[in-house]
Parts: sequence; structure tokens; C-alpha cells
Amino acid sequence: MDSIELTKESGYQPIIPGLPDDLALRCLAKVSHGYHGLLETVSKRWRDVLRSSDYCNLKTREGWCGNWLFVLTEGINAQWTAYDLDADRWHPLPNIPSANPGWHHHGFSCVTVCNKLLVIGGSYAPLDPALSHQRPVPTNAVVQFDPFVKKWTRLSSMKTPRSHFACCVVCGKVYVAGGRTSSDTRGLALAEVYDPSKDRWHELPPMPTPHMDCLGLSYKGRVHVLSDHVGMPDQNTSEIYNPSEGQWHTVKDIWPFSRAMQFAVTVVGDDKLYTIVDWGESSIKTRDGNQQEWSNVGSVPPVFLSDHSRPLEAFGYGFAALHNHLYVIGGKVLKWDESGAGRFEIVKLAGVRVCDPTVVPLNWKETRPMSRPACGAILGCAALEE
Repeated sequence: MDSIELTKESGYQPIIPGLPDDLALRCLAKVSHGYHGLLETVSKRWRDVLRSSDYCNLKTREGWCGNWLFVLTEGINAQWTAYDLDADRWHPLPNIPSANPGWHHHGFSCVTVCNKLLVIGGSYAPLDPALSHQRPVPTNAVVQFDPFVKKWTRLSSMKTPRSHFACCVVCGKVYVAGGRTSSDTRGLALAEVYDPSKDRWHELPPMPTPHMDCLGLSYKGRVHVLSDHVGMPDQNTSEIYNPSEGQWHTVKDIWPFSRAMQFAVTVVGDDKLYTIVDWGESSIKTRDGNQQEWSNVGSVPPVFLSDHSRPLEAFGYGFAALHNHLYVIGGKVLKWDESGAGRFEIVKLAGVRVCDPTVVPLNWKETRPMSRPACGAILGCAALEE
């Protein structure tokens, strides 16, 4: 701990009186990130400790990252924000260094692995209406946010630039498959895997069927590629990759959503699947283990605005699982003119609702809303558990 110890000549004082400095450092390292600002006001000594490399290295070594929800909301100056579950606080993240400033980034994937947030691939399109004729440019770039040092860094790029692709984490590795490129309009069959310990991408066998606009799901140690076209008569299959076999398998689709619905699915525990079927109202469905049938758990309650008499159904929200709870984040509602004139206003939401899906009927609670200007449609959402 040389970097945080002060010499006797400079007026050494212990971090916490009565405790050895190594034990005091461990005590402070267990405190949630959300309290750092408060802790730094205690004394200059504590501020120096919290900003030291020893503090950061200890948290990294022990894996004391805390529990986080990382969320990206819509807007010209789109900025990631993070919810610290332990401190019940939202924190804006630094802006991602971009090679395409002034361009809209969409179609990317975001996952958490090894206590880091990764933002992978996607496409860039110009925000300037005068450049609307330009086609989106897919990227293979990968950036990483480290909550220990609160910085973004560039990682090795994917071998294939892609957007709107499947992505998930299985056994500490990141798998990507399918998606779009600027030249392939029918979707990709190409797949690859990222090893964080080596910062290296490797090609995988291609999928039997190309997929675009797809979602990746880690389930029971396998990669599931779910198409946004599921439910369509001619596209009713999903692809499953078994890393231990190194092979893809095509299975008949069993997912209860289609292109018209909210496309989100998450896993609680080891094998409890939850999805939102957004058809008129937002219903929570679940499937347990190897069962093929989905059952209703309950619904996401409608939104009530203080200046509007009727309940409103949200859309464009985020859906994630954290600490065995389901979170519904942000979104929008159409606030209709109650005079009957047929006019409406789009209202962006910052609220966050949470429930324990194992307790039926569902008991939804409001937790701390996102900090403005973060609100509206959710472009990216990922949960990180310690």
C-alpha cells in the first residue's frame, strides 16, 4: 500500500483510527460506488484513499464491483447512465470516445462480462437531415466501461462489422452471431466469440440459417439466437450453439412474441426465463426448465400522469433482471387530448419499476427514477451483478 501511506515525517494518520490500514482499506472497498462522493467529504485522507490505485486494484482483485443497471436512453447527446442498486442512485457515465461524432449509433449490443460493460458493433448514421441519403455504416468496434476506474477503453474489434445481431455471454465469453452488414440485405450466418482474458476474437462455425434483427440469449450454457421474425410462418426457427460441441442446432421456435411485440427476454437464476409480450398490454410470461409452454405471471401496470385522467400503456422501455428482480425502465406513453380532438403528445418517462417475479400476484414498486436528462426510449440495457 505504498501509494496511499503517508510517511511519519509528513504527519501520518491512519485511514480509520484503531484499525490497521490494510483492514481499513478493505472496509472502504466494500462500500458501494454510490457513496464515494459522500465518503470523499469525510477527510482528505479518505479522498486520497478512494482515488488511489491500491483502492481500485483491491476492488478489482476481489471482484467487488457492486450491482448495476447500465442504461442508454434516446437523444441527440445520448449518454449512458448507471443505477447503483446498493446506494439507490443513478450516475451518468463519461461519454464514449467516438470515431464518428455527430452520428447516431444504433443496432449495437451491450453485455456485461468480467465485471465490465461492453458495447459492441452497431451502425452509425448521420444526424444531419441533409445527409439522410447516406447509408448507415456498420462497425466492428468494441468499447469497455470499467466501473472500478470509471473509464471507457477500446478493445479488440470483431472480425466482421455488424449491426442488429445476437449477442450474449456464456461461461465468461462473449458470443455474437447474425446481424446486418452494408452489403448483405438477407442477414449474416457468421458468428464469432470473444475471450476477455486474451482480448481476442475467434471465428465460429456459421449458423445453418442467416439471421438479422435477432437477439442472443444465454440459457443453460448454450447460445440461443432468436429472430425478431419469430412467429412468422416462413421463419419459425431458432439457432442454438453448444460451445462444448462446437456445433449449431436448428430448433423449432417456441418464443411467444413476434415483430409487432416488445422484443425482450431475460433469465433469473439459472433457468427461469421471463419475457414481456407487448400486445395491447405488457404481459409477463415465464417458462421454467425444459418446459415448452409459457405461462402468464402478471402484467406491467399502466402509467398514470399527474395531469392526465386515464391510464396509459408504455412502450420502448427497457427490461432487465438484477438480483432476482425484474426491472422495467423508462419508455414513452402517448398522452391523448382528452377533449376528443384526436391529438396526442409523446411523453418520455424516467421512471423505474421493479418486482419479484416469484411473488404472485406481482407487486410492482417504483424505485428511484433516472436522473434527467436520461428518459424516454431505452436503446441499450445491461445488468451487472457482483
